[in-house]
Amino acid sequence: MHQLSINNLVRSTTFFQHAGIAIIFVFMPIIARDVTDSLFEIGIIVASFSFAQILSEIYFGRISDKQGKRLLFIRIGLLGCAITFGLHYFATDALFLLIARLGAGIATGIMIPAMLAYTYEAGKEKAKVASVISFHALGWMVGILAAGIVNDERLIFIISAGLFLAGFAVSTRLPNIATKKEVEPGTTKKIITKNKFLFLSLLLRHIGAAAVWTILPLMLMERMGAHLYEISIVYISNTLTAFVIMNLMASKIKIRNVTKFKIGIGLTIFVFVGLSQITEWWMAMPFMSLVGATWAFLFIGGNFHLMENNPKSTSTGIFSSTLSIASVIGPVIAGSIAFYLEYVSVMYFAIALIIFGFLISLKIRT
Repeated sequence: MHQLSINNLVRSTTFFQHAGIAIIFVFMPIIARDVTDSLFEIGIIVASFSFAQILSEIYFGRISDKQGKRLLFIRIGLLGCAITFGLHYFATDALFLLIARLGAGIATGIMIPAMLAYTYEAGKEKAKVASVISFHALGWMVGILAAGIVNDERLIFIISAGLFLAGFAVSTRLPNIATKKEVEPGTTKKIITKNKFLFLSLLLRHIGAAAVWTILPLMLMERMGAHLYEISIVYISNTLTAFVIMNLMASKIKIRNVTKFKIGIGLTIFVFVGLSQITEWWMAMPFMSLVGATWAFLFIGGNFHLMENNPKSTSTGIFSSTLSIASVIGPVIAGSIAFYLEYVSVMYFAIALIIFGFLISLKIRT
């Protein structure tokens, strides 16, 4: 099969995969507010998705490397997501929504490490892989935009399920690529030890970010009068910038992957300094654009550095599960801080944590 055709199929699968996640993810705090008035319970519901992802990504990422299979896990994950995200439609109380989020977390954890590894292995020109992965950001952008246009907190669950089914349909056309089996025992521990400063700085950065993302939609809506479509506009500025920067990495941005990662961590500090000062919803847009750039740098830089030097699906699974761990801790902290203090206090917490994370990232060996 022609390489361009493979890349386009991977782009399409990646797009549908992340559009299906994004159409719900950003608005989950608002959706959770419909079933509970407790900020702490909202934090638990938001965190439950990532809690389930943690073990799922580590386990299935390692199994994908051991068996040398990518497409099997990609397809199972997409079908599982279509089912579990669709079940959100019937969640009318906090317990049902919590169970649905746990199921969705497991399903996404099955496919995400395998999809990243498949994308990297399918790309003969490694410089162009960043362009293919950029459809991750494009999927998020379209998913968020679709949620704002639909403006219906129930219908988006059905659309999400449909996007995953579309991704599954495209994935059935992907060719099976021969992959070396990684069966050496203790691989996960070795990868974590070898890359401890990368994973720790990523963890701290994303705990701060996840805490802010939990309260930001509520802050924009409750304190600044933003509507759902206006919140979509704010978040689109994030994903659009990430899409553009990732494509530039395929041709224009020629710096080392570790340096990209460090830039992504460090620049995030300025995002939350800015967000802590806004007084109108639209003021968040330039800072969300900046966070899109930081995400592009740290996501491409971190994952490519890991895949160049470690078993691919296992290392990307640990990277993704690190984000998931942070996405468990961050919302719980955000709910607790916002309960006792104010929304802006969460921003200050994030700034302090990310400064510490950036200092740790400087220890990563190049």
